[in-house]
Amino acid sequence: MSLSTASGPAAGAPPAAPAIPARPMRFLFSYIKARGWQFGALACVIVAAGSCAVAVQYGMKLIVDAMATENRAAANVWFPLGLFIGLIALESVLWRLGGWLGCRAVVNTGVDIRADLFEHLTGHPMRYFNEHLSGSLGNRITATAGSAGAIFSTFTWNIVPPCVDFIGAVVVLLIIDWHMAVALIAFVALVAGMIVAFGIRGRPLHRAYGEQAARVGGELVDAVSNVWAIKAFTARHRERARMTRQLGIEANAQRRSWMYLEKARVLHDVCLWVLAGSMLTWAIHSWQRGNLTAGDVVVISALTFRILHGSRDLALALVGTTQEFGVIAEMLGIIARPHGVRDPACPRDIRVARGAVRFSGVCYAHPGAPPLFRDFDLDIPAGQKLGVVGPSGGGKSTLLSLLQRLDDVQGGQILVDGKPITEMTQDALRAGIAVVPQEVSLFRRSIRENIGYGNPDATQKQIEAAARAARCESFIAQLPEGYDTVVGERGATLSGGQRQRLGLARAFLKNAPILILDEATSALDTRSEREVQQALLALIAGRTVIAVAHRLSTLARFDRVIVLNGGRIVEDGPPAALRRAGGLFQALWDMQAHAGDAD
Repeated sequence: MSLSTASGPAAGAPPAAPAIPARPMRFLFSYIKARGWQFGALACVIVAAGSCAVAVQYGMKLIVDAMATENRAAANVWFPLGLFIGLIALESVLWRLGGWLGCRAVVNTGVDIRADLFEHLTGHPMRYFNEHLSGSLGNRITATAGSAGAIFSTFTWNIVPPCVDFIGAVVVLLIIDWHMAVALIAFVALVAGMIVAFGIRGRPLHRAYGEQAARVGGELVDAVSNVWAIKAFTARHRERARMTRQLGIEANAQRRSWMYLEKARVLHDVCLWVLAGSMLTWAIHSWQRGNLTAGDVVVISALTFRILHGSRDLALALVGTTQEFGVIAEMLGIIARPHGVRDPACPRDIRVARGAVRFSGVCYAHPGAPPLFRDFDLDIPAGQKLGVVGPSGGGKSTLLSLLQRLDDVQGGQILVDGKPITEMTQDALRAGIAVVPQEVSLFRRSIRENIGYGNPDATQKQIEAAARAARCESFIAQLPEGYDTVVGERGATLSGGQRQRLGLARAFLKNAPILILDEATSALDTRSEREVQQALLALIAGRTVIAVAHRLSTLARFDRVIVLNGGRIVEDGPPAALRRAGGLFQALWDMQAHAGDAD
């Protein structure tokens, strides 16, 4: 079999997801742009509805002025009345249309945000997930979508309408008395500047609350996922005390954020009290002097109170939105950071075909630790069965991780079928590798879905064939709903041996040229291990196999074994020859043999 290469993106690979913008405003605008027609139509409808609301107030002025004439019989009040009623009806229709458009735009955007953040999150290397609580990461995605939806809704219903009211009031006042219009503009600009400056100063408080809320969510999920340990070590009261402390810290952060918002509201109320009093006093004084009509006073009063209430919503929305921006900014600093392992900018269509693997001059060190691999070399011909053994910390698991590009080497390169793995996409590389780990990850889904996870296009016959090859059929037949039985979280309703055999079935179904066995039988009892070993014999046939084994007897039929110690290969050869050599491999073999005798 040969390795096929071609220029251009990998055939059949999904398009690369765009990078997540690093700033909250750019992040939100990217989704507005993606649904431009929906948000554009929504904005037009909301502006039109707000304009109708202002026009309704002017219609009331026309009615009052028409009624103020001394000749009531000749008063033309019907046209202003018809205009007034028509504007009210049109305003209602526009608001309902805006609600329909907003529902579609905001809800769909929330779906897009969560899907994009999930995809970006899963692109991080494994060390990233070792540094963060999984529950906290999931909570951040949910909270970000909620904050984005709150910002979009707030902007639509609480920010745009008051702005339209203000612009409409300025236009009306320009018609009545331009001095009032200028005064209104100056006063509102002053108040808005004060509120915005006040809100910016409070961002650290809002961000601190968002960070602590995410931390507490992660702690809660971590505790629930380890509930067995809590029960086994009678730690319920200790965990409650720990959780109470964390919740107390979150509550203090929330109170500081909340009270800061209350201070902003007090400042805003005082400013608008001054505005309302000043505008009404001015209007009545001008009416007394004969410069304004009664209708002018009515419309000024109505617009002033509309601006009073609308700007209160606006101020609260602006200050509250800073809190939501704090949540998004915190998320962008954690989840949306650039990936530590990236696909090439212009990947070629390179697929794993034969399964030959070569480590050439590889250098690697875990973060904050001394170098593990220095100029590490290892050549694994296609079809070879290689066992990897050695003391803990020798680099066995890291070797497998680097081959799968769960992390990147810091020097040298890894080649598969003669091509550097950095020249192919991560998905293309991993499509050619099947993995059976020590702890098989199962979803809370049906048996069928868990086996078929290695090949989502597999038919039921193929899934059943893989199950038979992995010795799964006997226990699946005893389950209440057979292949449709939903396993518990992480497969908790199954035994260790059953989970392991499902992992093997998944690997059978994937049918990849390279097979990685990461201590696939170390946690099993003797009977389960025997069943899994029988399935393994069929699985390893015709593939390149790299097996990290805790029980060295499982490597007796392998072509070759290497012994890793401190990131170096200290022994390399057929297992029988290594035993005769009397080195570290034989010492480890004897230790296990003596432990077995003691048992």
